[in-house]
Amino acid sequence: MNILVYPHEILKTKARPIKLIDGALQEMIDQMLSTMYEAKGLGLAANQVGELKQLVVMDVAGKGKPEKPIVLINPVIVASEGEEIGEEGCLSVPDYSAKVKRAAKVEVVGYDRHEQEIRLQAEGLMARCIQHELDHLNGLCFVDRLSPVRRVMFRKKWARIRQDKT
Repeated sequence: MNILVYPHEILKTKARPIKLIDGALQEMIDQMLSTMYEAKGLGLAANQVGELKQLVVMDVAGKGKPEKPIVLINPVIVASEGEEIGEEGCLSVPDYSAKVKRAAKVEVVGYDRHEQEIRLQAEGLMARCIQHELDHLNGLCFVDRLSPVRRVMFRKKWARIRQDKT
């Protein structure tokens, strides 16, 4: 699987709910986990690999290495609390990071790969990762959360980063 790079149009598109958890979806989950680990990421949303499905894989425990993968299908944040600012990066925005304001704690509800409801209460890195990945499912990238001034700075730096890659 290839990870799409910002500002690809699919990254700006809201994902659709998953209605059927079948063998094809299970294969996609496995491929997404492999892609995430290979890229040394903590999370990956289906949008990032060109699929407009409400599916997220994460593993913040291993910090880029397989340890405790979490699969969330049709996830929804049902509660949030507090506020904190922290550094974020993104597999779709390689070689760039910025400070982003997020809720300090979140509660998310969705389904796991076995069609079982899953409810997670998270704080710290896990809460940040959940919010980051669910933003992708809603067509947002972390750079969309930057202040207007920081967004202008990002665009200039991003143009240089992309030019250096070609």
